[in-house]
Amino acid sequence: MAEHRIFNPGVAGSIPARPILFSVKVVGGIPLKGSVRISGAKNAALAIIPASIVVGSEILLRNVPGVADVETMVALLRELGAKVEREDDRVRLLTTSLETHEAPYEYVSRMRASIYVLGPLLGRFGKARVALPGGCAFGPRPINFHIYALRMMGANIKVEHGYIVAEAPKLKGTTITFERKSVGATIHILTTAILAEGETVIENAAIEPEVVDVARFLKECGAEVEGEGTDRIRIVGRGRDNLLPGCGSYQVIPDRIEAATFIIGALITGGHVKVEGIVTEHLTAVLNKLQEAGGRLNVAEDSVEVLPSGRLKGRDVETSPYPGFPTDVQPLYMALMTLASGVSVIREGIYPDRFKHAYELMRLGARIDVGDGYAVVKGTEKLTGAPVVGSDLRGAASLVLAGLAAEGTTEVGGYYHISRGYERFVEKLKSLGAKITLLDG
Repeated sequence: MAEHRIFNPGVAGSIPARPILFSVKVVGGIPLKGSVRISGAKNAALAIIPASIVVGSEILLRNVPGVADVETMVALLRELGAKVEREDDRVRLLTTSLETHEAPYEYVSRMRASIYVLGPLLGRFGKARVALPGGCAFGPRPINFHIYALRMMGANIKVEHGYIVAEAPKLKGTTITFERKSVGATIHILTTAILAEGETVIENAAIEPEVVDVARFLKECGAEVEGEGTDRIRIVGRGRDNLLPGCGSYQVIPDRIEAATFIIGALITGGHVKVEGIVTEHLTAVLNKLQEAGGRLNVAEDSVEVLPSGRLKGRDVETSPYPGFPTDVQPLYMALMTLASGVSVIREGIYPDRFKHAYELMRLGARIDVGDGYAVVKGTEKLTGAPVVGSDLRGAASLVLAGLAAEGTTEVGGYYHISRGYERFVEKLKSLGAKITLLDG
């Protein structure tokens, strides 16, 4: 079965099938070799596509990854009445034809990023009805910051029958201070504020590259935005009936988490891989930690060459908001540390419950003690293949990486999770020499 059959990005109105826990079979012990080009950033594309709701002309988005979450977002925009064409890594969008202010459960339940349509729909129609979002299974990721901010802008919001119901004849600019940094809430309010009246200031804003990418997209479309990349963003609203003029086309940034995945994949297998088409500045914390652990990396502006590095040394890490070590890389780093010498302590500063992958890594022979918000990894000489199951996107990817380094064969269930965020994952690994096969489940 070919990997791309899990969803059909080329069919108008199509939506990825309900999650089917496909699996992959991995034969370990083969160093990855060659070069791999990284796709566009899933998390940036998922924010920029719904941001087109506040734009009054056709937009061509380039470098959009063909992953299940993006196809769900594309399908949701079509459901709302947008004209959408998808071809290769391009998405052509026109949202002036929106017909409804309701985002149904069928779409929104599949990913948390669907919340991004709430504010723009509210700004366009004066009301919005959006199903409560779904997403990965690792601890709570509340939407209270989103609701708080919209209420600060004058929205009347209630949650009933599994839907967020919002009304606001006119959104009003204000100062919104988040008690902690939130990428999703920052992006959501940044986009929503375009159609508010007056000035909106977001204090304690997230500064991740994906936030900056959304701000740059909006600015190129004609928005007045200042401070992206800092913890204070200022947006001058245009009012409900004044959509942005547009920018013609925009290219999504490369996916820093996919890049980290392939860099760690090369290190865990003792391989020699050049990871291309990236922005290495977005990976500074990850690259520094990998080099501290003994990874031999040739770092250029848009690529990283991973050289055979031998057995790495255990090094502690704590996840934190950008520019710190990303929570999405934590499961991948843990897989790498299972084979490092010595002990490493991994602290999760974003999602304290994000350790389900640790228990599956133990099935491969990893020695890990999981505590409250942290895990202690005692490096072992080898892992051995076994059946395991991933329960979220990065956790499933970490099990594949561990399987690439383990003796024998590893079958990783839950491949659907990987298809949500990695474009042609199996095919890219095969191009580097991996023995990996997608099974029908």
